Amino acid sequence: METLAIVGGGIAGLSSAYFLLQQAQARKRPLRLYVLEASDRWGGVIRTVREDGFVVEGGPDSVLAFKPAGVELWKALGLASEIVGTVPGRRAFIYFQGRLHPLPEGLTLMIPARLGPLFRTSLLSPWGKLRAAWNLVMRTRTPPGQDVSVADFVMRHLGREVFEHIVEPLFAGIYAGDARQLSLRATYPQLLDLEQTYGSLLRGLLHRVRQQRAAAQRRGRPASAFVTLRGGLARMVEALVAHLQGRASLHLRSQVRALQPRKSGWRLHLADGSTLDADGVVLALPAHAAARVVETFDPELAGLLAGIPYASSVIVNVALKREDVTHPLEGSGFVVPRVEGRPLLACSWTSSKFPHRAPQGFVLLRCFFGRAGADDVVNWPEEDILALTRRELRETMGIATAPVRTWVFRWRPALPQYPVGHLERVEAIFSRAGQWPNLSLVGNAYRGVGIPDVIAGARRMAKAFDAHQGADNT
Repeated sequence: METLAIVGGGIAGLSSAYFLLQQAQARKRPLRLYVLEASDRWGGVIRTVREDGFVVEGGPDSVLAFKPAGVELWKALGLASEIVGTVPGRRAFIYFQGRLHPLPEGLTLMIPARLGPLFRTSLLSPWGKLRAAWNLVMRTRTPPGQDVSVADFVMRHLGREVFEHIVEPLFAGIYAGDARQLSLRATYPQLLDLEQTYGSLLRGLLHRVRQQRAAAQRRGRPASAFVTLRGGLARMVEALVAHLQGRASLHLRSQVRALQPRKSGWRLHLADGSTLDADGVVLALPAHAAARVVETFDPELAGLLAGIPYASSVIVNVALKREDVTHPLEGSGFVVPRVEGRPLLACSWTSSKFPHRAPQGFVLLRCFFGRAGADDVVNWPEEDILALTRRELRETMGIATAPVRTWVFRWRPALPQYPVGHLERVEAIFSRAGQWPNLSLVGNAYRGVGIPDVIAGARRMAKAFDAHQGADNT
């Protein structure tokens, strides 16, 4: 019987275990599987707290519906009846020059893609609007194969105002990163494809909008772009763990300190001094943690992994009485551009997006702090973080009343950054790792930071492993 060890019990590790067992069952191939997690809980950055009628997310709170891997796994785990979307018609805002401005309608790939809303938005000056519209007649193409930053690409096509006032805060809200450093090929390669096809980015986006409208008419009522689980994303973790119980050997508080290649397979050295021998190993860890595990036998691979930068962040959930919040909260929340110079990165109006997340008469808000290069807030005392949160809510939304409940979650360092050249580094990592038999890497450090991206990566890994084993047995 073959033995595999998965190092890491976040969604990457748990979904890897799920798909590996699925493949083994389909092939009627016996498999002994270990899942080793260093901390005292499963789920990694997915963390849900359920208290007194509140459903509080400490990490991500939803997934993109158009990336199917997440929803497909939920349905396979029997969670279809728990899937809920955001309340229809909720608009997002940008805090700019002291007030909240609605995002222009018709954003596609986080870029304004309709001329009417672009010309009506209060986020751009008359010159900024004309500069963006000029892209309709200009033609510029990035040399094939060349990587560029999000900032350079957007400013070349649409101007500085569109980038600084609209695109930058939206990218920061997803990656907590600096769009002046982020790789376009690694984050939104679709924009490069549109540029190559149409020359004008805006012309390409307008064409894409027409295609989306036609598809929406065929589907009827549009579905929500973001979906979650009624009891929080931890329901996915709980369902995965329940599914794996009895099928795999699950171990919390089991930190792997080092890997040792053997003549056939691997020896895992654990922090408690014990060892585990396995035929294959899946490292479902942050890149910096994976680097430490492989350093003793492959310093070059360790260096490549350690070269992926990370940002830290703090998420503060606050509950308030509805009567104490004068703001109408008719939207999903807002993001804050870097040029505003505020510590607040974004504020999500959770109970407006998902009303079931707060009891009647209360609102639940999520505030995000920590940009790449400016994330020291993660080390502040909790009372200072809460004081900062109250100040930011007062100055951006006029909320002067103290919250009735607060939840603070610190993530150090948890958000991988994809700088220009990231995909080349990833190719080098997987090429180097591929020189070691039955060693796999999965997680959000490589080809997508979202939950569906991670699940899709775990599924690809399991299929590749299964194909490799099948070839070995022929």
